[in-house]
Amino acid sequence: MRRLSTLRIVLAQGATTMSSRDALYSDPRKFPILFAIFVGVIIFCAHPLSAQQMTVPGLPALQVNQGPNGTQEYSLSLQILALMTAITLLPSLLLGATAFTRIIIVLSILRQALGTQQTPPNQVLVSIALFLTIFIMYPTLEEIYYASITPYLEGQMDVISAIEAASATLKEFLVVNTREAELAMFAELAGDQLYRSNEEVPYNVLMPAFITSELKTAFQIGFLLFLPFLVIDMVIASILMSLGMMMLSPMLISLPFKLLLFVIVDGWAMTIGSIASTYMN
Repeated sequence: MRRLSTLRIVLAQGATTMSSRDALYSDPRKFPILFAIFVGVIIFCAHPLSAQQMTVPGLPALQVNQGPNGTQEYSLSLQILALMTAITLLPSLLLGATAFTRIIIVLSILRQALGTQQTPPNQVLVSIALFLTIFIMYPTLEEIYYASITPYLEGQMDVISAIEAASATLKEFLVVNTREAELAMFAELAGDQLYRSNEEVPYNVLMPAFITSELKTAFQIGFLLFLPFLVIDMVIASILMSLGMMMLSPMLISLPFKLLLFVIVDGWAMTIGSIASTYMN
């Protein structure tokens, strides 16, 4: 009896193993996995790595060499890596170190004051803000090009010196267009004393002070733009209420008058010119 029970257990285990094996091969989704494992084992067995091949001395492409004039020369891979890093940080620099923030906020408030909903669309506003930013920043960018980029390309300046020259030019623009109150507030928060010159202002204090100053100036300009359109809305609403037309939307009636006023005073040129004139280079 014991032999029969043992034989039954062995037969049951064998049947279980065969059923699991059949289930493994019967599922077509598992064939790619099995094939990949099989190919990997064959390749590993056919091309064994020697000890010399397994030792990696380093990446020769990532090198910093000493130039003939005592300057450091970076390999092409490091230069490409620095370029890709700069391209990644470019949107942050566009928003935080240029006139883009002030311009896009003013244009958005102007569109809301006009009551035109999505006209002009966001893409048009961003395009206007971008090209106006280039126009405002052109003197600074031109100075950066001739003071840092051109000497670097001609071999007269190394990378570190070029970055320092460009940083000094950009810092001058940021300090000139930053309110003293915001600069003093962030200097106090950082535990620093008032700075005696623009060169002493660190970027960790200058960048948040500049962005806060830009937001404050943008909302001030937006408030002044909003006032005449608000007066038109109030006058139209009062006229409709006096006529008993309470079910008629004042925004619908005031929109043509606001557009007419904006066109008569040449609002786009006035707004863009006012924004550009608020910057000092």
